[in-house]
Amino acid sequence: MDKYFYNEASAAKLGWDPTWFDCIKFNDDLIESIEKYQKSKGLTDDGLCGPGTYRRIYTDRQESIEEFRPNTNNNKESFIIYNSEYFDIKWPKVKLWFEGDGFRMRKGFKRMSVKRDPSFFVCHWDVCLSSESCYRVLNNRGLSVHFLIDNDGTIYQTMDMNDVAYHAGSRTWNNKSLGVEISNAYYPKHQAWYKRNVGEERPLITDAVVHGKKLDPFTGFYPEQLGALKALMKAVNKATGIPLQTPLDRSKGTNTTVSKKAASGRFEGFISHYHLTNRKIDCAGLDLKKLLKDV
Repeated sequence: MDKYFYNEASAAKLGWDPTWFDCIKFNDDLIESIEKYQKSKGLTDDGLCGPGTYRRIYTDRQESIEEFRPNTNNNKESFIIYNSEYFDIKWPKVKLWFEGDGFRMRKGFKRMSVKRDPSFFVCHWDVCLSSESCYRVLNNRGLSVHFLIDNDGTIYQTMDMNDVAYHAGSRTWNNKSLGVEISNAYYPKHQAWYKRNVGEERPLITDAVVHGKKLDPFTGFYPEQLGALKALMKAVNKATGIPLQTPLDRSKGTNTTVSKKAASGRFEGFISHYHLTNRKIDCAGLDLKKLLKDV
């Protein structure tokens, strides 16, 4: 068997590379390094990174992912994680799940042992006063999401993007997607709380239409949150290849109702939750076409 070819094909299929074994190229050094790792784990030491070896090293990397953070000259540089790999994000306030002030999803998700290729990204609002509150609600309900965006624009990644979060609704949607919960309590009665605790009231949305119906006034997102969302979209696109596009209506504006293509799991791009089902209205008023153009 051509071990070079096997490992190259395995890496392309499963989503690993020689750096996982402290190597640079697909060569004899890599084969020896794989054999050494396999021996240390009680695996057959054949120098081939097949599914069994991949699952073992993937799990090991997940347990100590902070050790693989890239060394940079800028201590303020931020990253998000996909398939145990770090990808830079041009946003100063990003917290990963293993950091002391991060949020780690405890249940309500599926850990993947092979690389998955998410095809769309779902935007939600959380109807909570903060991302911390949303995190607690999701854990209590056995649900999850990959990202949270707090009132001040802080992005929290709660799990590897390669894992399946239970956020969109159906198994098909969850398996194909990534998701973000953007903090927003929605009801204007909470403006006093925002004024007192955040320092300013939220923008008030008075003209939003979803599923053909005009909604009563509700609170919108802070500018800091929209800036964070744009930075996250750009980084997710770079990491996963999800296209920077959204469902459009007949006039080429952001679609404000269910997208049949999205609902069937065939759309590739960035969507709001209401694009999947008429039982949801989040994120009404969010002009994804404009945001993606800015990205």
